[in-house]
Amino acid sequence: MNHNEDLHEEIGNNHIATSAETPLRSDAFDLTDDQKVESIKKDVESILNTLGLDLTDDSLKGTPNRVAKMFVKEIFGGLNPNKKPSSSTFDNKYKYDEMLVEKNIVVYSTCEHHLLPIVGRAHVAYISNGTVVGLSKMNRIVDYYAKRPQVQERLTIQIVQELQRVLGTEDVACVMDAKHLCVNSRGIKDIESSTVTAEFGGKFKEEKVRREFLDYIKLETQF
Repeated sequence: MNHNEDLHEEIGNNHIATSAETPLRSDAFDLTDDQKVESIKKDVESILNTLGLDLTDDSLKGTPNRVAKMFVKEIFGGLNPNKKPSSSTFDNKYKYDEMLVEKNIVVYSTCEHHLLPIVGRAHVAYISNGTVVGLSKMNRIVDYYAKRPQVQERLTIQIVQELQRVLGTEDVACVMDAKHLCVNSRGIKDIESSTVTAEFGGKFKEEKVRREFLDYIKLETQF
């Protein structure tokens, strides 16, 4: 293994992000989704054949097509800019100027280093400067950026940056707590550990405001 291969292996095994933006080529969307499915289907067939599996078996026969559709239209669907949530906002007519927190947003993502699941919760907050977004919009933004090969630090940053853009304010924060199956099920196989990342913008950089946000997260939800 040469130096570059060693470096790439070290970056992958240590789950290091190299960019706040998802690394995409300029021709990423030259193919349609259906064309991508057909191409990936052949690649999955090749992988399974190389592993020695019998693709004539009824249980495996449809696997290449299922995996290809899942990659393009489901777990990596957030790569497609056409699936980005609409950015409609509303006037803050009731003049609510305190912190709004949407906590325990379920995160299902995929580690870009081993293509294994990342599963956890995101807690997102903002302070309105005159506009607000619907609560479901915050969930949709998390889901959109989660549905791509990811590094948790990048995902946390992208969620905050998108809400800052939509709301026209720097006062946005996100804390994420997630398990990485590439850590839990392979390598060191630590099934208990989870990873916490945070991005604080604007007023959330102030200790008092940040502490208020973190205290809200700790509140038990009562039904």
